[in-house]
Amino acid sequence: MSHIIVIGHGMVGARFVEDLTAADHAGEHLVTVLGEEACEPYNRVLLSDVVAGSRPLSSIALPAPEHPRVTVQRGTPVRSIDRERCEVVLADDSRVPYDRLVLATGAAARVPQIPGIDGPDLPGGVHVLRSIDDAREIIAATLNARRALVLGGGVLGLEAACGLARRDLAVTVVHPAAALMERQLEEGASRVVESTLRRTGVDQRVGAGAEEVVVEDGHLRRVRLSNGEVLAADLLLLSTGTAPRTRLAVDAGLDVDRGVLVDEDLTTSDPRIHAIGDCAQPPGGASGLVAQGWEHAHRLADLLTGRDPEAVQTGVGDVVKPKTPGVDIVTMGVCGSGRTDDPALRVVRLSDPAAGRHLEIVVRDGLLAGATAVGAGRVGTDLVTSYTRRTPLPADPAHLLLPAIAPAAVTTTQDSPALVPDRATICRCNGVTKGDLRTEFASGATSLEEVAASTRATTGCGGCTDAVCGILDWLRSEETSQPAPGPREDDVTPEKHDADRAETRSS
Repeated sequence: MSHIIVIGHGMVGARFVEDLTAADHAGEHLVTVLGEEACEPYNRVLLSDVVAGSRPLSSIALPAPEHPRVTVQRGTPVRSIDRERCEVVLADDSRVPYDRLVLATGAAARVPQIPGIDGPDLPGGVHVLRSIDDAREIIAATLNARRALVLGGGVLGLEAACGLARRDLAVTVVHPAAALMERQLEEGASRVVESTLRRTGVDQRVGAGAEEVVVEDGHLRRVRLSNGEVLAADLLLLSTGTAPRTRLAVDAGLDVDRGVLVDEDLTTSDPRIHAIGDCAQPPGGASGLVAQGWEHAHRLADLLTGRDPEAVQTGVGDVVKPKTPGVDIVTMGVCGSGRTDDPALRVVRLSDPAAGRHLEIVVRDGLLAGATAVGAGRVGTDLVTSYTRRTPLPADPAHLLLPAIAPAAVTTTQDSPALVPDRATICRCNGVTKGDLRTEFASGATSLEEVAASTRATTGCGGCTDAVCGILDWLRSEETSQPAPGPREDDVTPEKHDADRAETRSS
């Protein structure tokens, strides 16, 4: 029997164990999970919702592995990997032997080197958001804070800023690049996002960086910007990217670039060691999306159990939809700063900053190669469907954008779940279709919690939660609207038959 050690008990590590035990029908593997955090696995993607107060901490918990061949050791830091003896050395110097080792150590928040926060510990009032403990500390800090700064205007920075604004703080995003979300949005789209954010209470300083964090008596007081402006602040949230956690791999002599280098089978330079999720750097590069880590987990589970790896397609690809209430944004594929001067690309754009709306589609060979939708609601959802399914586009692709300016009465009926085909993907992170939800509902999974447990829907980015709830509500209404079946002829008892005859005679 093979002993597999998994270092890391986060979203990807826990999913790998779940997939492995499901595929290991022969019972050939024993699994030991070593988790540095002392808690159950949880959904880090939803931490910004916790900060916003829209989700309780309890709602982001993930199912813990429960299997007779799986042992989970929580609160167990790993000191090093002894490749020669095939052992993992724990912080207390104890050793655990392995036949296969899986690194699922994830990524850590990157802390920029700025005067005032260049020490080993962050001063009071300065935070990152990467763990449950970080979320708790930020929530506690908001109780006595009035002014918050978010350093970094990428996806996570904007989510965090909107979350802090919902807690009635005056929030300013400081972003040194020329546009917010510059990796996904071109400048016109970013300007629409900026103006819409201001209406929700989030101000910005775009094109200016932080030059100094002024700390007095151990606590944040203000931040000096590169444009000379000084902003007072009680809370500073650093959202300046992440760095793969590769220390164990580096110390063990594995090949490491930005992340742990792996081949298409998620194998490192040591054939007995694998890496998955944010700590891994596959041949095609890392997307930073949890769906890619889940694909890693499924593929590696198949490989280690001798199955042909399935072509796992979650339908997410490079679709990005920030959780920014009041600011509807979705981007995918070739768009924004990623667009090239390829003459084969056709760009169609509809921009109306005054209405808080910007749409752009990029077409190649009659298919959607990319799109951006800001403030477009249903149109953004339709574009995601066309993009992920590679649906042939109309001869004039501008028709894709027309619903954004159609009268409300024309578009509202299109939102009915009854008109959504069963093959439509509702949860992109986990590839769950409307048909899957119908099947589970018919099998007795009628609540959101039950559906999440059986299909994993809503356990990724959480962006599909409203859609899943809407479909469940529709299924319940469909169920209650069906007429109750009348008694069949063979269900009528002799006594009931005689009573009916007597009633008929008396009338």
